[in-house]
Amino acid sequence: MQFSPTNGDFTFVSSSEAEDLSGTISTPDVKLNIVSEGGRDPYATAFLRQRGYGWLLEVEEDGNEESKPLLEELDIDLKDIYYKIRCVLMPMPSLGYNRQVVRDNPDFWGPLAVVLLFSMISIYGQFRVVSWIITIWIFGSLTIFLLARVLGGEVSYGQVLGVIGYSLLPLIVITPLLLVIGGFEVVSTLAKLFGVFWAAYSAASLLVGDEFKTKKPLLIYPIFLLYIYFLSLYTGV
Repeated sequence: MQFSPTNGDFTFVSSSEAEDLSGTISTPDVKLNIVSEGGRDPYATAFLRQRGYGWLLEVEEDGNEESKPLLEELDIDLKDIYYKIRCVLMPMPSLGYNRQVVRDNPDFWGPLAVVLLFSMISIYGQFRVVSWIITIWIFGSLTIFLLARVLGGEVSYGQVLGVIGYSLLPLIVITPLLLVIGGFEVVSTLAKLFGVFWAAYSAASLLVGDEFKTKKPLLIYPIFLLYIYFLSLYTGV
């Protein structure tokens, strides 16, 4: 009995004809490469890709990108910080400095460095005031910012934080002088008042614009009190 093949792959023959058939079956040389990229488990890789989490396995190649300097990575411009320091220490308009850059182009690292320097100087008096000075800088600037916005000013918190921080420089300048004239009470008091007026004027001239009109004293007075408090943290009064 012989069955005709149903397709071109198989042929059925009778049992009598099958006795004369002989041959061998060669197996192809098949090699399975189950090692996935990076030596990861192929089953875990397939599972993550099926669930839509294949992006977890992606590795960005940064070898072709040029490494930037650390100051550029942290967005620190030393020339800009130095120019702002001069603008604060010399607030007179006749000197020709573009002082509005302190307000219009605020940064964080410059004011932070000034506040930290003032804090380090204050260690001579009391070590515990260091963290308190930074706290007063942050929340004092927030208070000035909220008051300025209530009065109709168009300033951001970053601008106020930068201006208040940079304007601590006059207090840093007079602190060495206070060490020398500390024994002369009258002269020391005048130097303290001069430093506070200097700092308050630098900050107020940048923050108190023409938009406040008749409300300028309402913002200048809290700024003046804030720098008096800063100085009291140094002197311990």
